[in-house]
Amino acid sequence: MKFSDFDLSKTGDGLLPVVIQDARTLKVLMLGYMNGEAFDKSVSEGLVTFWSRSRKCLWTKGETSGNYLHIVDMYPDCDMDTLLIKVLPDGPVCHRGTEACFNTARSEGFIRRLESIIQSRRDLMPEGSYTTKLFVKGVKVIAKKVAEEASEAVIEAVDGNRDRFVYEASDLIYHLLVLMAQQSVSISDLEAELCVRHN
Repeated sequence: MKFSDFDLSKTGDGLLPVVIQDARTLKVLMLGYMNGEAFDKSVSEGLVTFWSRSRKCLWTKGETSGNYLHIVDMYPDCDMDTLLIKVLPDGPVCHRGTEACFNTARSEGFIRRLESIIQSRRDLMPEGSYTTKLFVKGVKVIAKKVAEEASEAVIEAVDGNRDRFVYEASDLIYHLLVLMAQQSVSISDLEAELCVRHN
């Protein structure tokens, strides 16, 4: 993909609108603009560089704050007049010090919400909660539950029982999240490790 591949006839200023998205959480972080030089520098260095419309110069995001945007993937849209860049940010993206320039809810889905609920149970230990009971019993009991649920999920998969596999795999994920919380490990920690392996 080259800058000349884009159709910028509609923009009027020859600049390419660029949407920046977190590769891990899928949260839209910001919008910027690139000219050909900014595009080429971004591709060659692997860090997002924009064209500043106000200062009329190149600026690599993070050059003053240290919060660089490491490029994971780049996707042109269907009309070849906008670019989506998935990144791994080094820190807050917005100049206000917030995660993103848009005040949207995190795009993380229910598993991260469940992770948050489990962490809350660990911190507050409410009475009557099954999760609390697991934390009270400790790592050996939690680990045993993970092993049991993994075995049950495997059996259903081998037997070709899709619905039962979904049920048992859900139990496995829940208990694994409990074990992760007990070990102070987050989904973000796993994502970081998997990203390193992928790269």
